[in-house]
Amino acid sequence: MKLMSKLMGAAAFAALSITAAPVFADGGTLVIASTQVPRHLNGAVQSGIATAVPSTQIFASPLRYDENWNPQPYLAESWEVSEDGLSVTLNLAKNATFHDGKPVTSEDVAFSIMTTKENHPFKSMFAPVETIETPDANTAVIKLSQPHPALLLALSPALAPVLPKHIYGDGQDPKSHPANSAPIGSGPFMLEEFTAGEAVVMKKNPNFFLEGRPKLDEIIIRIIKDPSALLIAMENGDADMYPFMAGSQEIRRLEKDEDLAVTSEGYAAVGPINWLAFNTASEKLSDVRVRQAIAYAVDREFITKALHRGVSSPQRGPIIESSPYFDESIPAYDVDLDKANALMAEAGFGDGMDLTIDYIPGPKEQQQSVAEYMKSQLKKIGINVTVRAAPDFPTWAGRVGGHDFELSMDVVFNWGDPVIGVHRTYLSSNIRQGVIWSNTQQYTNTSVDDILNAAAVEQDDDKRKALYAQFQQQVATDLPIYWINSLPYHTAYNKKLKNVPTGIWGTMHPMDMVEWGE
Repeated sequence: MKLMSKLMGAAAFAALSITAAPVFADGGTLVIASTQVPRHLNGAVQSGIATAVPSTQIFASPLRYDENWNPQPYLAESWEVSEDGLSVTLNLAKNATFHDGKPVTSEDVAFSIMTTKENHPFKSMFAPVETIETPDANTAVIKLSQPHPALLLALSPALAPVLPKHIYGDGQDPKSHPANSAPIGSGPFMLEEFTAGEAVVMKKNPNFFLEGRPKLDEIIIRIIKDPSALLIAMENGDADMYPFMAGSQEIRRLEKDEDLAVTSEGYAAVGPINWLAFNTASEKLSDVRVRQAIAYAVDREFITKALHRGVSSPQRGPIIESSPYFDESIPAYDVDLDKANALMAEAGFGDGMDLTIDYIPGPKEQQQSVAEYMKSQLKKIGINVTVRAAPDFPTWAGRVGGHDFELSMDVVFNWGDPVIGVHRTYLSSNIRQGVIWSNTQQYTNTSVDDILNAAAVEQDDDKRKALYAQFQQQVATDLPIYWINSLPYHTAYNKKLKNVPTGIWGTMHPMDMVEWGE
């Protein structure tokens, strides 16, 4: 395929004004480099970085969020929440159209939210939504079965793309709909070309409903699976932005490039946790003592300080440690090989066992290197580990989502509020065959279900914190997951870029204000 070079000729920049104010170039191309391979581009039925970055450019959402966690108008020009918290009214923009010229209506919003509710791996995100009334083309009234403190956040770009009902409402399965690879949305950019495993090319939407936007003519997401080649592309100017960069060597190397800026801003709502997942339905891992033994054998400090060269922070539980809901008293499972061996013997595996560990291909330092460390470390407690590589992300996702694994490294986001990003991993109702980043561990505890369901509707923040403390203590005992570290996400970008997205969702947010300047 043809990847257009950046349109940065002499005509792209005007001369500096006499006041020396910045001059911005109209148009131009932004090339984003990524190691993540999207299976498709519909964020209504698929979570994750690979899908969310292009999806939030192609599809608009009801709301968007600023860097201070405040909701802002987008497709919804305004909104009202009822006093009892059981309904939210969205007043939609009257000039918004899809890329095929059809108007965006309340029917599309209602259809999209219900489609997301039924098909997205974050089942708890819209679980309280009972119905959506559409009294007119520009008004959608969301009716809830119970208060939902995370609803407005759930209506933001990375989580609630508005789909065209006239395309997706044809009766086909939304998860495998052919439009997922050739989507039509109402966002600032229109899909020009999607070559699986290579690139996503998006052109400016000339009829975008926000006047004067987008600033760029084109965004190209280049898939560069080789991390070394990706860094060279950034240094040579063949790529302009590298978001979700987590490798210590990458961060330090690009920080030295005088043409690039590197920032850790833009990940406040992400809450990325690197962890070891246990398939609790596995005969060998169904015994909690085996899972606890593995936890006692692993040294978080070695992983974060040695393998990650100090750029990662230890993570002791399911809620990111920077969150106000994190419980400091959660058991840490500090390394204790004697206790680990004793637990293995109690579980009937004193003579050892064989296990296979998978990992996400691409981010070697956070994934493959830790998996290989597990192999050497778990040998000390009699576990022979086979490290199983996947040729690409979809293969790994198919294994884990299909429950065809024993151990797997994984990276999972908190997504701003525990209701959205945490509940999905631990609710027994969210064990969904074939859906990645659901309860792929097949973990079941009715007490945990009850606690999370109560926290999902609790309006008093102190009471919510108490409920989440109970939850963390219980899952730390059951240990369906061993939490390792938070990821040190950074974004590297060309210093000539203006308005780089550093809000709570970073590049998983419409880039309609990004532009080239001098």
